[in-house]
Amino acid sequence: MATRPRIEVDPHGDTGSHRLTTAAPRTGSGDRPSARRRTRRPERAEALVWALAALHAAVFAWLSVARHHAFATGRFDLGNMVQAVWSTTEGRFLESTDVSGEQFSRLGAHVDPILALFAPLWMVWPAPEMLLVVQAVVVASGALPAYRLGRRWLGDRRLAVAGAAVYLLFPALQSAVLFDFHPVTLAAPLLLFCIWAAEEGRWVTLGVCAALAAVCQEQVGLLIVMLAVWMWFRHPSRRLGAALLAAGAAAWVVVANAVVMPAFALDGTSPHIGRYERLGDGPGEIIRTALTRPWEVVEIIATPGRAGYLLSLLVPLFLLPLAAPLLAAVAVPQLLINLLASSGPAQSVEYHYAVLLVPVLVAAAMLGLARLRARTGAGRGEGPLARPGRVAAAMVGAVALAGVWQGPLPLWGWVPGGWDGSPLHQFTKDAEARAIAHAVDRVPERAAVSATNSAGAHLSARRRINLFPNLAGTRWALVVDSERARRVAHDRPTLRPPGTRARIRQLRTSPLWRLVFEEGDVRLYQRVPRRLS
Repeated sequence: MATRPRIEVDPHGDTGSHRLTTAAPRTGSGDRPSARRRTRRPERAEALVWALAALHAAVFAWLSVARHHAFATGRFDLGNMVQAVWSTTEGRFLESTDVSGEQFSRLGAHVDPILALFAPLWMVWPAPEMLLVVQAVVVASGALPAYRLGRRWLGDRRLAVAGAAVYLLFPALQSAVLFDFHPVTLAAPLLLFCIWAAEEGRWVTLGVCAALAAVCQEQVGLLIVMLAVWMWFRHPSRRLGAALLAAGAAAWVVVANAVVMPAFALDGTSPHIGRYERLGDGPGEIIRTALTRPWEVVEIIATPGRAGYLLSLLVPLFLLPLAAPLLAAVAVPQLLINLLASSGPAQSVEYHYAVLLVPVLVAAAMLGLARLRARTGAGRGEGPLARPGRVAAAMVGAVALAGVWQGPLPLWGWVPGGWDGSPLHQFTKDAEARAIAHAVDRVPERAAVSATNSAGAHLSARRRINLFPNLAGTRWALVVDSERARRVAHDRPTLRPPGTRARIRQLRTSPLWRLVFEEGDVRLYQRVPRRLS
């Protein structure tokens, strides 16, 4: 007898969300499906999600390590994470060398103390590859809450598996995993676990994941506050928990930004304020401008580049997050941070700036799809969304197609019109990479060194490493002056500070430095010891 779908109204739904379930067929003898038959399919579906997550972790760990070995990672940002973790194992909590050459705690640049948790792992596996592999594994774990949310909201395991696949295939997420290592990238799966735990009422999971996410970067707590707002309206019976979650997250954001960062910053202020100078010179002035002159905010956001950025995030999801606006609003703090920043990497999915948006948008897309299916009669076999298999295929196909133009995977270069790579994503160890490796091997362990960005990630497990051309306090200088290095610095000019060309010319003729290695565009210099008179 045919299975009959039916719609169940979620008693906690705040926006008319529904759960699609399937009624068991009635038989003449009153038999019901056996427990074994009822549990086999969920086990198989979840096992598939585990397999997809494992495959994603393996592929992206391999690609991240290959990229590192090809010297496509940099002193900024993998290198300064390596130095902060290494320094912690040496008893100097998150100490790093700033772009200016000053020694300071990384907490003065970003409040991401979760880095300290990597110190014990560094003592077991003391290599940058450890950070890259752990990042790939942690990010892939987000497929599990994505699947469970889909199963709860959509009532169909094909759609739930598709939701997990969409998360794993999202171009912004993949780019973040492959763009060096950033603690904020670890917050993406943690936020998905938070959404799932808030929906299921799993308080311990919610508290642990929210705390871990908050210490991934100073602004993540703002998204947790917005998640608590969503939880307040969606689950009225859990409002006390939502209020406590919001209060804790908001308090941490204030402490992180108003106390911790100024205490450790070299000049006592956030180093990121300059990105918002069009709105003001400090947090207070920026907030006043937004509240009293909102048209200035609109002028910044209403540009073709920022519109294209929004479309690149929403179109692969068929604009479905807009059908669950309250959940999608959880992403608003990070979205505004990106949109109001100076034009450049913050409005691109090629870096890591959009990674916090991914879990929220994917979850909102699934909830939005559930609402649309309920409204169009999909549970009664009516409307264009009534066939879960086709809808699931469309979801996965759309995000995979977006990856052809936006994603970082090298295989898309083989597709006509597809993404053909950038200097940020090199996965093959070419002649330049081999030359840099030879030069790196000649630099003594722990010796103070100045290096250009592409060599820096391989030299950062030491007390002092300056970004070239700063030579203060160093005895070695590793210079890579290739066309690729210049192209990488085009979008990130801080990686090639003013005076680089002049310093390169100076080293060639200076009696204070001697050339000890040269191959192609790679040169290694050693400071000449002073003679005692």
